[in-house]
Order: sequence, then structure tokens, then C-alpha cells
Amino acid sequence: MKRVIFLVLIFTFTFSSIAWGLKIGGKILPDNMNAGENKLMLNGAGLRKKVVIKVYACALYLTEKEQDANSIITADESMSVKMHFIYKAVDPAKLIEAWNTGFSKSDISNLQEEIETFNSYFSKDAVKDDIYDITYIPDVGTSVYMNNELKGTIPGLEFKKAVFSIWLGEQTELPKLKKAMLGM
Repeated sequence: MKRVIFLVLIFTFTFSSIAWGLKIGGKILPDNMNAGENKLMLNGAGLRKKVVIKVYACALYLTEKEQDANSIITADESMSVKMHFIYKAVDPAKLIEAWNTGFSKSDISNLQEEIETFNSYFSKDAVKDDIYDITYIPDVGTSVYMNNELKGTIPGLEFKKAVFSIWLGEQTELPKLKKAMLGM
């Protein structure tokens, strides 16, 4: 009997970490993640859809839960957006077009060089099960990770505000996803 209990406990502890997270579009988004020395918690998550096609599951991670989009955008605190791709392949030109549409909704007149650098990171198709993290750390900048590989970091709070406005800005093209990422 003790052996059965021991095996059940081993199984529970081994596989329970796999179950932690939120399942969106068939993808599990973890409850938390690290950004530098900060532990971030899942604030909210939803689906990025194009018409009826599920493109990616998307989650927002913050140091503390927050539902005020403007506070999140302007905060000089660690945060991250995780995109877990669902669709078979998304052309990088389509991603760049979507980023640029989002950027155009912000005051970006002094950020053209940073936007070009950011867009240059997206040179290959995003394929099913790819995971992209866009993570901001104060005094470091906004880093782009593709499948845990750092593509580059762009310094500055102003650029971070523009990037996070893609999903959370007042004029976002993704109002349903924004609401879900805010945990509403």
C-alpha cells in the first residue's frame, strides 16, 4: 500500500507541472515565467484570430495582476507577451504588416529605427508550435525570443510602450484579445 501511495505522489509531482497553465486554442500557456530576475504571472490570455482562423494563443505576463491597459503600457516594469502559434505557417511579411498596423496607432515618429530593427527579427515563417516571447525588462529593453532563442533587444521605455500598444492600446486592432489579456 505504501508503494502505491509513493508512486501516486511521484506521478502527481512529476506531471502536475505540465498541467499548470491556461489552455487556449489547444495550447497550454504557463501560469508564470521569468523575465531577468523577476517572476511574472499570467495576467490573461486569448486567441489571435484572422477571420475564423486561429493564428496564435497569446498571453500577457506581469509582476502583478492589472486590468488597466494604460497603466500596463506606461509602466517601467518587467512584462512579457507570449505567442504560441496554432496556424500551420504565418509569413513574416504578414507579421510585420500586423506589427506596423499596431505601431501606426501609437506616437512612433521618433521610433522608426527601432521599429525597423524589431521587424528585421521576423525573417522566417512562424510555424505551428513556435513560441515567440516579447519581453521588456527595465534598463535592458524589449527582447524578442523565438523558441527561446534571443533574436535581439531594443532599448528604451518608449519603444516598449509602442510594442505593448499593439495588443493593449486604445486603438488596437485586437479588442477581444486585449480584453482577454487584461483578464476581463
